Amino acid sequence: MAATIISGTQISKDIRQDIQQEVEKMKAQGAQPGLAVVLVGEDPASQVYVRNKEKTCHDLGYYSEVHRLSAETSQEELLALVDTLNNQDNIHGILVQLPLPKHIEEKAVIDAISPIKDVDGFHPINVGNLVIGDDSLLPCTPAGVIEMIKRTGIDLSGKHAVVIGRSNIVGKPVSLLLQRENATVTMCHSRTANMKELTQQADVLVVAIGRANFVDASFIKPGAVVIDVGMNRLENGKLAGDVDFESAKEVSGPITPVPGGVGPMTITMLMQNTLVAARRAYGLN
Repeated sequence: MAATIISGTQISKDIRQDIQQEVEKMKAQGAQPGLAVVLVGEDPASQVYVRNKEKTCHDLGYYSEVHRLSAETSQEELLALVDTLNNQDNIHGILVQLPLPKHIEEKAVIDAISPIKDVDGFHPINVGNLVIGDDSLLPCTPAGVIEMIKRTGIDLSGKHAVVIGRSNIVGKPVSLLLQRENATVTMCHSRTANMKELTQQADVLVVAIGRANFVDASFIKPGAVVIDVGMNRLENGKLAGDVDFESAKEVSGPITPVPGGVGPMTITMLMQNTLVAARRAYGLN
């Protein structure tokens, strides 16, 4: 039986329609979500991401600012801009595009963003609230992963979820969100001795390690949900995930493709976070 494809493109489209309706209601009340994106330097991938965010803001009816700064911008200048945006009433979300030039300390910049405008969900206060289960703005990619799993109709409660990868951006937060849904979570990483033995027990397998086609069918329990967070550029120029899709789909249950899987969800959840932050700022929650 062929595996069901979880289309991040379609799920993202459905969520954006809901967001658009919400924004129209807010505008009728004299309110509008606002997102500021800051790009330092000329990183080509970052430029693409920023253009996509700018377009999405326009499509959904958000107020949008994009601050494109030269690679020579000092840390003090960047922090001064963040401070200005923290105090700007029509901006509800601030995103400083990573990576930053080497002379700027990422942590100092993340820490400077107001937690109530931290729509990336990286500020230590938001991360701490995530850990203890309090309300917070959630990291976008992990939140998108949970949304995708839920939309397959699967109840995560009591399921065994295995996460490969322990990054602060995906692996750690997605494991916490899976626990919040009452899944039993095992985390694997580069030092895990018996990885395949563990992944073969997973009802839900989330892979986020940045190694093209690393997970094949032999890692997967028949019928398991497989979420591939990887995005790798092969030598032939094509994109590939961390999961060998052609092999995996012969064994798995619902599975995400690359591209068209988790990728589209990240910007959509960023927009969702900005909407939540705006509603709170306007007292509409």
